[in-house]
Amino acid sequence: MRMLLSRLVPALGLAVSLLASPASAQDKLTIYTYESFTADWGPGPAVKKEFEAECGCNVDFVSVADGVALLNRVKLEGASTKADIVLGLDTNLTAEAKATGLFVRHGAVAENSVPGGWSDDTFVPYDYGYFAVVYDTEKLKSPPKSLKELVEGDAIDKIVIQDPRTSTPGLGLLLWVKSVYGDKAPEAWAKLKPKVLTVTPGWSEAYGLFTKGEAPMVLSYTTSPAYHMVAENTERYEAASFEEGEYLQIEVAGITTTGAKNPLAAKFLAFMTGPKFQGVIPETNWMFPAGKTDKPLNPAFDKLVKPAKTLLFSPEEVAANRKAWVDEWLTVMSK
Repeated sequence: MRMLLSRLVPALGLAVSLLASPASAQDKLTIYTYESFTADWGPGPAVKKEFEAECGCNVDFVSVADGVALLNRVKLEGASTKADIVLGLDTNLTAEAKATGLFVRHGAVAENSVPGGWSDDTFVPYDYGYFAVVYDTEKLKSPPKSLKELVEGDAIDKIVIQDPRTSTPGLGLLLWVKSVYGDKAPEAWAKLKPKVLTVTPGWSEAYGLFTKGEAPMVLSYTTSPAYHMVAENTERYEAASFEEGEYLQIEVAGITTTGAKNPLAAKFLAFMTGPKFQGVIPETNWMFPAGKTDKPLNPAFDKLVKPAKTLLFSPEEVAANRKAWVDEWLTVMSK
C-alpha cells in the first residue's frame, strides 16, 4: 500500500540527451514494484495508462510481495536484472541498495514536503506515510495508546504483522520497536509475540486477514482508514495514536544500471513527480503524495491521526544494523 516533491530540477540525472530521445511504439519500460501497487485497486493501472499515453511506449510492471523482497530480487539478479526502474523501496533500504552498485545517480536536486525534508542523488521519493496499528472499532473498544501498551497488553487482542525480511512495513515495525526500546527490543518482541496471530510476507496478505475479521489489529498506516472512509463510507477502522510517536516511511524509486541505457527510465522519474502520477497516489496507494498534485486531498485525510512525534533512523544506520536487528527479531519469534 501504500501511501510532496513540489519541484524537480529538469535534468533528471543521466544525460539530458536521454530525455530528448523520442520513444517509438515498440519501446518498453520495465518497472519492478510491489503487489499492492499493481493491484486493480492500486495506482499501477492508472499510472501505466497515463505514462503510456505520454510516452507512446509499453510499461511492464513486475511485482513481488513487498518492498524488501524487491531489493532481494534485484540483488539476486545483479547486473542482468531486467528492471529499468525499481519503485517501492523506502529510505530504510536506500543505503543498502546503493551499496549494490546496481543503481545510477539521477543528478537531480529535489524540494519536497516529506516531513523533515528528504533528498538523495540516486532515489526519488514518490509518497510517504506513517506506520500505525489499525484496529476494528467493532472488535476492540480500548485500543493501545502507546507502543508499550501494545507490547504489554492482553494477549487476547491479536495483531497481524509483516515479516521484516520481505516487507517494508514489517521492517518499519522492527525499526519502530528498536527506536523506542533500544537494547531492550528483544524483551519487547518476547512480550508482543503471544499477541501476534501470524506474520505475513507482505502488507496485502496482512490487511486482507484483518478485514476478514481474523484479528482486531493489523500493522498498516495512519492513512489506511481514509480508504474505508472514501471507498466504503465507514469509519469502522481507525489508526491508534501512540504516545511515543509513529515511524515514518518514505517510498522511493530509482533507475538501475540496466535502466540507464533506456531513455524511458529518466522520463518516468520526471513523470513520477508530476500531477498525473502524484494525483493518483492518495486514493489508490492511500499514502501522502510526495510531488505536485493538481487537486486537494480528500477531506477524509484531515480526520487521520497526526503523529505526536516522527521516528526515523537514517538509511546508513539501518544498513549498518538491519541484519543484526532482523536476526534479533527472528531469534525471538522463531522460538
